[in-house]
Amino acid sequence: MTCENPGYPRRKPQLSENDSRLWNWAQNGPIADKRAVRSPQNEAELQTLVAASEGKVRVTGSKMSPSRMLKVAGQQDTLIDLSNLSGLIEITDDSATFAGGTPLHEVYEMLTGIGRMLPSSPGVIASQTLAGALATGTHGQGLQQSSIADEALSIRMVLADGSTAEFTRDHRWFPAVQLGLGALGVVTQVTLRTQPLTIYTCFKNAVSADTLEQDLLDWNHGFALSKAWWFPNENQVHVWTAREASDVEIRQYRDNNEELLTQEETSDAMNDTIDQTLEHMRSDTKIVDENGKPFRTVTRFKDFSDVTGDVYQVFCRGIATPQINVEIGIPLARAPAVIAKIKAWHTETQPHMHYPIILRCTGPSSSWLSPSAPEATCFFGFVVYYAEDGSLSEEGVNFLQAVEKLLAAEGGKPHWGKYFDASLYDWPALYPEWPAFLEAREALDPQHKFENHFTAVLFD
Repeated sequence: MTCENPGYPRRKPQLSENDSRLWNWAQNGPIADKRAVRSPQNEAELQTLVAASEGKVRVTGSKMSPSRMLKVAGQQDTLIDLSNLSGLIEITDDSATFAGGTPLHEVYEMLTGIGRMLPSSPGVIASQTLAGALATGTHGQGLQQSSIADEALSIRMVLADGSTAEFTRDHRWFPAVQLGLGALGVVTQVTLRTQPLTIYTCFKNAVSADTLEQDLLDWNHGFALSKAWWFPNENQVHVWTAREASDVEIRQYRDNNEELLTQEETSDAMNDTIDQTLEHMRSDTKIVDENGKPFRTVTRFKDFSDVTGDVYQVFCRGIATPQINVEIGIPLARAPAVIAKIKAWHTETQPHMHYPIILRCTGPSSSWLSPSAPEATCFFGFVVYYAEDGSLSEEGVNFLQAVEKLLAAEGGKPHWGKYFDASLYDWPALYPEWPAFLEAREALDPQHKFENHFTAVLFD
């Protein structure tokens, strides 16, 4: 059965060429009339545009977020496309400055080309813009790092009156600007700290989930980078753990023209588990193409080939597929207890799932509104894919609603750029610096020019 839920909107697989509306990437929500979109050629044009706007102003990057984050509704509202403000602006020995509209994959490609990298691990999808990644708290995995925003040294914005302001790490409002939800101004430049490019070897294993509570801590404390996919139905975990590559492994990688070096596959331990998961997906999505993107995201869990490469080659390997993605951050110290509660809940309710639970942990963030502030955090990710006709299975929706309620009750904080039920969260209680963020917002945008319906309710 399919389910209609306003929090998880139905998508339109085919959009009419005559549609006057601009839709988000997943095509499950219109964000503006196309006539409201403006594409300034440079920062000066952007300043003039913002200053002259008599309505609300929002900024679109790659449109990967739910439509509520971007939507403009009023006749005088403006949606700004920053794609012309893109590319490298300046580089030093230990930093690089990029325009806010630069896609992350261009940031990564430029840095690796000169033997540098960001100290933060990448998110899995690199089509996001840099400004968008900061605004929503995009993160990777590993306790020695946090979100991409935590690597920002300075952030330049166009404010509501059209003026520009530069925020460095010693500015009182820098922790607000790092993750501002697009509510403070338009980010035009970001200076990021860089470090020498590190080569990693990533080990892939299948293990029982019997001791996942302790294993999760061991993986994250014992390795530089770690990511796991938990299949509760089969009580199995597909886990990646990565360390810096040895001299021998680095030589092998160089001899492979610095392309991702794949070792021989070492296990077929999860083949039955993956086949069962694929059956659930076929039943739910009715997608005919066996090689379709949703199926490929699961089939790859059969691959236990250890690999050697740079951090982007190893971890930035997501397949962009329309989906409902819920991700909730739980303080790492509480993660084992929450895993135990999910196990008990799963045993009792036997929820219908067609994708494993994703587990990624990060170090603490300095951003006031980061879900990983102020302590190390484990992010629990849950995914339901759309059916061929743009609908969602009733069982999938019920699962997402139930598991989010469970984690919200445990003090979880949702990822801002993904789907969540805002009514489940007491924001000031979750974020001690909430009043400080509101103070920064009132100072930088006193007339709330960068507000939309979502942020108006959020900050009420």
